[in-house]
Amino acid sequence: MIRLSLVAPPGGGKGTQSEKICEVLKIPHISTGDIFRAIVKGTYKGSFPVDQILEFMNKGLLIPDDIVVKIVIERLGQDDCKNGFLLDGFPRTLNQAELFDRHASHLKLNKVVQIDVNEENLMKRLTGRRTCPQCGKIYNIYYTPPKENSKCDVDGIVLTQRNDDNEETVKQRMEVYKKETSPLIDHYSKQGILFKVNGEQGVDLVFKDIMEVLKSA
Repeated sequence: MIRLSLVAPPGGGKGTQSEKICEVLKIPHISTGDIFRAIVKGTYKGSFPVDQILEFMNKGLLIPDDIVVKIVIERLGQDDCKNGFLLDGFPRTLNQAELFDRHASHLKLNKVVQIDVNEENLMKRLTGRRTCPQCGKIYNIYYTPPKENSKCDVDGIVLTQRNDDNEETVKQRMEVYKKETSPLIDHYSKQGILFKVNGEQGVDLVFKDIMEVLKSA
């Protein structure tokens, strides 16, 4: 049974790989981001008191680690997780990892895959990203540019850039990632369940390497 967490920097391809892995292994993709978005939308199906969570969100505060862990443990107790699961965005901190190990030993992770990408390439992946506001097609001015400068190949609409895809914001996101992730990497390395794959490759090659890790004992 695969109990997996994917670790990757912003722009590292975690979302793409999560989707492919879950499709092949037929396991649920559990994202804390999705859970909290469901709470905001009023579609959350868990039993945790949402008022407590919304109170933190409305104040712009981070949800305390103990609450995050309780919500994740409850979600992993549902029937679709009986044959394994993939965690995306959790654990985010060393404290979350330690709390999860302590309170959910029966759900303890057996694989943690780190998608490793060079910081310079990450910067290009994010700051170079452009989107068509009409059809949603995504380009990258460095890797997959449109045929005509700044215009969508499909409908000719001028491409836009997300506000948080500027260099300063991306650098801040990377610093937060490094600060939070380093202790996690050490934690899971000591447990012997951390596996690093080369995220500089094409999507299919990264996926192939991840599947090789998951097949290993």
